[in-house]
Order: sequence, then C-alpha cells, then structure tokens
Amino acid sequence: MQELNLDPLAKALKQLEEGLEQMNLNPDDELRRDGVIQRFEYSMDLSWKLLQRYLKVIAQIDDASIRTKKDLFREAARLRLVADAGSWIGHYEARNETSHSYNVEVAKKVAEEAKVFLPDAIALLESLRHAT
Repeated sequence: MQELNLDPLAKALKQLEEGLEQMNLNPDDELRRDGVIQRFEYSMDLSWKLLQRYLKVIAQIDDASIRTKKDLFREAARLRLVADAGSWIGHYEARNETSHSYNVEVAKKVAEEAKVFLPDAIALLESLRHAT
C-alpha cells in the first residue's frame, strides 16, 4: 500500500497549536490573530489535499465521486477518516472567507473556527496514520 507523507500536516498543526496558545495569551493582538488565520489556512489546505490524495491514490475512489470539496469531505466521512463532513465543510468555508476581503469581524470569526478545526485536524492526522 502506498504511503502519504504526513509530516507537513503534523508540523503545520503544531504551528497552529502554538499560534492559538499565543493568541489566547492576548486575544486582542491582531498580529497574533492574523498569524493564527494564516496557519489555519495552510493547515486546512494541507488537510484537504491529503484527503484528496488518500481517496484517489490509496482508496482508489473515482474522480467522478469527488468533484467538489463537499463531495471530498462526505467521502472522507463515509470512510471514517473524519467524524463529520459538515464540520469539515464549515472549516473549508471559513478558510475561504479570509481570501475575499479583510474585515475584523470575519477575522475574529475565522480565528475562532481555527480553535474548532485543530482537534478535527489532529483526529484526521491520526486517522490517516492508521489508514496508510
């Protein structure tokens, strides 16, 4: 069975965890919040790309079954790689909100989403470790 390189995701999640710890020390620090958002963005991107690679290469799921990110997360939930497709769809939508325009309220919301995302992403990492 082919293996996935999970090291980049593990490192990204560790950085996100450290960023969240720093942000919790001073929640009004915009620079720390923005750093958490950036770490959330690349951690989310690594997560869905690893899921996609797993589904295509290892699980050999047909491309027609995963045309959208929603399909990707639903298929991952079906295979029990993630606990809840809806949560992952929410994480992905929050990640995309940051790229359209900068708004303080949106930034605060996305930083809060990063807190919810972290345990889900750690669980995904463990699922992928056991599945490959």
